[in-house]
Amino acid sequence: MRAIVIINPMSGPRPSAASSVARARLAECVLRARGVEPDVHVTEYAGHACVIAARAADAGPDVVIAWGGDGTVREVAEGLVGRNVAFAIVPAGSGNGLAREIGVPRDPERALVRAVEAPSRVIDAGRIGGRVFVNVAGLGVDARVAARFNAQRARGRGLITYALATLAELRRNDPVRGTLRADGAEPLALDAAVVAIANSGQYGNGARIAPGAALDDGRLDVVVVGAAGLASTLWRARRLYTGSVLRDPTVVHRRIARATIACAGPILFHVDGDAVQGGSVLEVEVLAGALRIKA
Repeated sequence: MRAIVIINPMSGPRPSAASSVARARLAECVLRARGVEPDVHVTEYAGHACVIAARAADAGPDVVIAWGGDGTVREVAEGLVGRNVAFAIVPAGSGNGLAREIGVPRDPERALVRAVEAPSRVIDAGRIGGRVFVNVAGLGVDARVAARFNAQRARGRGLITYALATLAELRRNDPVRGTLRADGAEPLALDAAVVAIANSGQYGNGARIAPGAALDDGRLDVVVVGAAGLASTLWRARRLYTGSVLRDPTVVHRRIARATIACAGPILFHVDGDAVQGGSVLEVEVLAGALRIKA
């Protein structure tokens, strides 16, 4: 059995060169102890994990292991879309949304064992503005938080940094205004704090934006959260942790295969926590059965 291990040295709240070396050694030790031949790579720039994963797929490994946060998982998944190569996750980010959704252990050794011993299953992915995502994409507060959070990398990354970035962006009260047309239906007017396009149920850290979303249903869950003032938004945010987001009277929920989002100007959006500046129109689609994951 052969495994490609792709390590993001910048993942985690306090990344360092020493931690990357330690991760590589642990991967080699754990995998070889189980008769697996590891080929370990450390990423060097944004998008490198996608390049490594795509090249690795051509060589036909048994599994490609993404060791990092949601962004690393997304890049590896993008490199494997449409390939019959399984990928797995060793979570090392701030949110670890997909890893939490499928129950991957936080302990790296246990996650590595699971990566080679767990069965694989077929799941969907999504595409928005030409960018692939595997967990959650979106517009509004979450996209602006992603941009701010990633810009603060030098200050350290963790739950507190993310919470402070979220509070700063909520104070801006800059709603998404435009239209959403899903699967050819009549357009929905947007005046939204958040427009989330979810393949799985949660952002990460247990915050569930799309309760009931399934990774393998051939649909994406669109959750539109209406704009409101700071106090109201903070009060409503509790629903992320009680599984009751869809019961909020300001929320509109659709399950879609395709959608078009149009605004008056350029749209900032995110794919699994990576912020992207797009045009004034974004095309959204599900990539049904596009990936195979060890789960």
